[in-house]
Amino acid sequence: MILAGFQKLTLLDYPGKIATTVFTLGCSFRCPFCHNPELVDLRLAHNEESEKEFFAFLAKRKGKLEGVCITGGEPTIQPDIIKFIKKIKKAGFLVKLDSNGTRPDVLKKIIDANLVDYIAMDIKSQLANYDKVTGSKVPASTRGDDRSPTRGWDKDRIKLSVDLIMHSKIPYEFRTTVVPGLHSEKDFAEIAKWIKGAKAYYLQEYREEQKILDPNLKKITKGQKIDLEKIQKKIAKNFGKMGIRR
Repeated sequence: MILAGFQKLTLLDYPGKIATTVFTLGCSFRCPFCHNPELVDLRLAHNEESEKEFFAFLAKRKGKLEGVCITGGEPTIQPDIIKFIKKIKKAGFLVKLDSNGTRPDVLKKIIDANLVDYIAMDIKSQLANYDKVTGSKVPASTRGDDRSPTRGWDKDRIKLSVDLIMHSKIPYEFRTTVVPGLHSEKDFAEIAKWIKGAKAYYLQEYREEQKILDPNLKKITKGQKIDLEKIQKKIAKNFGKMGIRR
């Protein structure tokens, strides 16, 4: 696997663990607010590091790091992601997987084989708003169509990923980056109905980054505000745990 690099130390990406974060290249969405545009649009300049370099680093950090957070981009579109996770587990590290839920077929294999210790899935918005928030056309269903791994998403698949995660025995969380102008309070009332009963759901504050996938988004977010505490108060009862990350 060709990697886009790794963050040697994180105390935030893997809850409660001292970890390293490794980034994969490519994504099935084009979220305009993405702060890793070089991992999504491969026409942009991006770093590349080999598995050999990454595992050499892990070997040196054995006993100091507890886990590895695999993020992207979207890790589940990588054809060798399962093999990659197995190598990390064999090296003696816990694994947290970040995903946007577009490949439930891959998630099911990972969950059934008990290959990860924590899953974080992005809930981009209520399903009716996915097209706008992801910058992609997300059909209600594409059953029977010939879908490529990188373009093969639909809302049925996203819903299936949620169900797989919620019914697994693996610790998990759902999270939404809240973007004023793209999201409204109504979106979160609908999300709460959709993933009601989830063990953990987090609202992540959007910060106006200098580097985002679509700089034109700043025209939409300018002057817009959304009250995260108000949203949390309204829907927190639907989840085992709910928080705000800033």
